[in-house]
Amino acid sequence: MLDTATYIPRLKAEYRDRIKAALMEEFGYKNAMMLPKLDKVVLNMGIGEAVKDTKKIKSAHADMTQIAGQRAVITKAKNSIAGFRVREEMPLGVKVTLRGDRMYEFMDRLINVALPRVRDFRGVKGSSFDGRGNYAMGIKEHIVFPEINFDQVDEVWGMDVIICTTAKTDAEAKALLKQFNMPFNS
Repeated sequence: MLDTATYIPRLKAEYRDRIKAALMEEFGYKNAMMLPKLDKVVLNMGIGEAVKDTKKIKSAHADMTQIAGQRAVITKAKNSIAGFRVREEMPLGVKVTLRGDRMYEFMDRLINVALPRVRDFRGVKGSSFDGRGNYAMGIKEHIVFPEINFDQVDEVWGMDVIICTTAKTDAEAKALLKQFNMPFNS
């Protein structure tokens, strides 16, 4: 069993030991507090089929909780939309915000385990930054994560992964994610 008092996630230690120095050299920061770092990772699954079958939300909630290692929150509709048969307060998806050690653990699993398991994977798009140093990507099948038992999955869902950094520009954020070995295709 791991001693949680002394355990440091691999990517967090790598950031502290290697990546900080590389970014200081690349961008010429005068102060270590100016360095960009990971702020949070937000995972989101929109379950449109939940309008017809509410059991799907429970299944997605269980899967998202397993993937994140933290309890997921069920998101609900703010407004009623008759055309989509959506009522106010109807559950429509699940989300999780990861910070600290859980965020680094998730990033490690995403980069080194889940993304290589994606079928026909050629890297992630390098242009999906928002202009403020945050990166968003979609995963078509949540079953690429090792925590999900493929035999027990009743339906395959896609999910959004938003990586928020403290970087001021997209170039700084891309350099940070490249140091974490994010497999960009461009």
